[in-house]
Amino acid sequence: MKVKVVENQKELEDAFYIRKIVFVEEQNVPLEEEIDQYEDEAAHFVLYLEDAPIGAGRFRVVDGYGKVERICVLKEARKTGAGKSIMNAIENHAQSLALQKLKLHAQTQAIPFYEGLGYEVVSEEFLDAGIPHKTMIKEIIT
Repeated sequence: MKVKVVENQKELEDAFYIRKIVFVEEQNVPLEEEIDQYEDEAAHFVLYLEDAPIGAGRFRVVDGYGKVERICVLKEARKTGAGKSIMNAIENHAQSLALQKLKLHAQTQAIPFYEGLGYEVVSEEFLDAGIPHKTMIKEIIT
């Protein structure tokens, strides 16, 4: 498995492909909510197994935080370390930008995964695209 920072249109399409399968098809998030106005300002990440995309994520800098977004892995690749690989790549990217804090909105079912990576819940539950979430943060040790 190898995570790539998106550098061309094909890789961006691979990221969108994974996000559409996981969020739109599996979780019924409307496409117009999934692909949003922040795509052009975000750094995108794609996880490949050989040449096939199997995971994706997005990263933006918002209010001095590194904001981790749209982390997803195809069903058949879950519980293989794929999600952790994407998160490690994003955290390395954040460190290269000298950011000290990361923030994400975790689906409540994914909170244990993020807690295992050092994130802490800092909000009450809220709905995003009809799915329960909580805000989580992590201090980056440099």
